[in-house]
Amino acid sequence: MTFRFLARRKARDAVTDSSTPVWLVVGLGNPGPSYAGHRHNIGYLVNDELASRMRGSFRAHKSGRSDVVEGRLGAPGSDAPRVVLARPRSYMNEVGGSVKALATFYKVPPERIIAIHDELDIPFDTMRVKLGGGDNGHNGLKSMRSSLGTGDFHRVRVGIGRPPGRQEVADFVLSNYSTTERKVVPFTVDTAADAVESLIAEGLERTQQRFNS
Repeated sequence: MTFRFLARRKARDAVTDSSTPVWLVVGLGNPGPSYAGHRHNIGYLVNDELASRMRGSFRAHKSGRSDVVEGRLGAPGSDAPRVVLARPRSYMNEVGGSVKALATFYKVPPERIIAIHDELDIPFDTMRVKLGGGDNGHNGLKSMRSSLGTGDFHRVRVGIGRPPGRQEVADFVLSNYSTTERKVVPFTVDTAADAVESLIAEGLERTQQRFNS
């Protein structure tokens, strides 16, 4: 067997093993290179960082609706939490169906789903972590709530701030970060990935104490 095959089988076995629960971490964004640098795609960037920490590569899920990385997140060892990272292939306003399909396949209840998304009402370079709540006009969250039948999933809310002047919100979220912001984004992504790890390993209360700046 090749090393690559063994690595893939090990990652698969880590998720199919039923001894510990699975967490589904959904990075919200729009698929395709034309959207890659947009403020709306911060969830994709955070999941890319988490995939790097898991030493995994995204591959097509058998549902055909998402790309996933399966494995364990955290310090090496059998006690590391089992995690599925997901990048839905659907556009933001239709993402719920993709998330529902994964949650059903991996038998993940809403309370073990984490959505990573951009947040207009939080200043740039700050973040909040919470469980449940409204959609606040975010189409990805709205679609997830509709498909899952509940909004009681965790959210890692990465602040992008409000658009300047009279710029429309839709234009703002579907635009690239400014030159100054791009220098900060890698640190923001790293911190948001830390928050996801903390949420899974340490729970909501301790994560909020550390990251709700």
